[in-house]
Amino acid sequence: MRDFPRPDSAHAYTAGLLALVFVSMPARAAEIGELVEERRSEAIAIASDLFDYAELGYQEVKSSTRLATFLEEHGFAVTKGVAGMPTSFIASRGTGRPVIAILAEYDALPSLSQAALPRRQPVVEQGAGHACGHHLFGSASATAGVAIAEWLARTGTTGTVRVYGTPAEEGGSGKVYMTRAGLFDDVDVALHWHPNDRNVAVPESSNGNKSARFTFRGIAAHAAASPHRGRSALDGVEAMNYMANLIREHMPSKARIHYIITHGGDAPNVVPERAEVYYYVRHPERDEVEVLFDRLVAAAEGAALGTGTRMGYEVMHGNYPLLPNEVLAKAIYSEMTKLGGVTYDKAELEFANAIRKSLFGNRRPLSTAQEIAPFEFRQKTGSTDVGDVSWNVPTAGFGAATWVPGTAAHSWQAVAAGGMSIGHKGMMLAAEVLAATARELYVNPKLLSAARKEFEARRGRDFVYRPLLGDRTPPLDYRR
Repeated sequence: MRDFPRPDSAHAYTAGLLALVFVSMPARAAEIGELVEERRSEAIAIASDLFDYAELGYQEVKSSTRLATFLEEHGFAVTKGVAGMPTSFIASRGTGRPVIAILAEYDALPSLSQAALPRRQPVVEQGAGHACGHHLFGSASATAGVAIAEWLARTGTTGTVRVYGTPAEEGGSGKVYMTRAGLFDDVDVALHWHPNDRNVAVPESSNGNKSARFTFRGIAAHAAASPHRGRSALDGVEAMNYMANLIREHMPSKARIHYIITHGGDAPNVVPERAEVYYYVRHPERDEVEVLFDRLVAAAEGAALGTGTRMGYEVMHGNYPLLPNEVLAKAIYSEMTKLGGVTYDKAELEFANAIRKSLFGNRRPLSTAQEIAPFEFRQKTGSTDVGDVSWNVPTAGFGAATWVPGTAAHSWQAVAAGGMSIGHKGMMLAAEVLAATARELYVNPKLLSAARKEFEARRGRDFVYRPLLGDRTPPLDYRR
């Protein structure tokens, strides 16, 4: 696997494809946007419900049901519980090819409960909240799916649209299990989007990611009366963490390591018999993720040896980096620039300014929400299980301004804006961009062909898919 962008020859190749595809691309029919707009109230109602449910990964029972029911009511055939995940689904409508997949996420994050207010105010103390905006993600994708299906039916266009309900993106890798099960094997193109603090539709890659829980087991003893008879599992965790932090000096600059201690013992006067630490490792290349993870395992083994404890670990998830597709990104960018960004009314400006005062660090101008970011390759440092999809089917996505410019993902400010009209406006822009892009794919076979050719060129003819999480089953209780 390689860093992106590819060498100049690959850019020239892609540029040729783009010229071929976009010279005579038909204008977007206004009715696809009208079909999206007709569902605005439904989309907002769904997003509001998912915002209130705020369910964690693999626990999204109400959220998944809400989306699946909406799609069923609009003529989709829905299969639930696919790939061993009770809160997953695939909703399909239409006939024949091309088959276009629209990805939908809906899991929340722990401890980020927040009311839709411009000040820190949890709805439930230590409760979950949609700090990555997946309530908007799921609603916009389902709304776009319905609009696309109705456009196919009204125009008599051959094609199938599928909405993939993908649970547990936040560390659970739901899409990886769907990919591993072959559920994207007959898909021609997969489209996705994500809440953001700006509007951006560019070819992009991301960090690959692998995580594991490392459990150390020692010998309990009285910490004052007989510490020599004990062996501290927490010492094992702390020794591992110390060595992991030493690794940081000697790992590639693009790599990332994060951890939290999830269990450190139960009482200060008892030598901990069990302790656990949860690690993520990231890098832009899949193979380097594996190398770094193996170094982390070696550190854990050394920590156990040095502290007289025993260590075991469980791989929790693993994601490939995104494989960029410039042809599809250009198609999305074309639709987004036609539609424009998000404009705030007076009340939204007041809300945004109040949020802006609470932001730490760089504060992007509020006018950014109205703009479309330049079309240029972007290497993201975050990770997503969309990466595995992108190595198995031509895939592209974009970001829409659902948060106040300058807002960081996974923050209470993201939750707050995502729960009110600022988030809803960005969500509806996303739904229309998805629907309009899908329409171009259905009516323009050259676009599909060019996207496939670029996909095959970037992936390489010798590629063999090997999930980073191996053959494990979905960790359905990883958030419990």
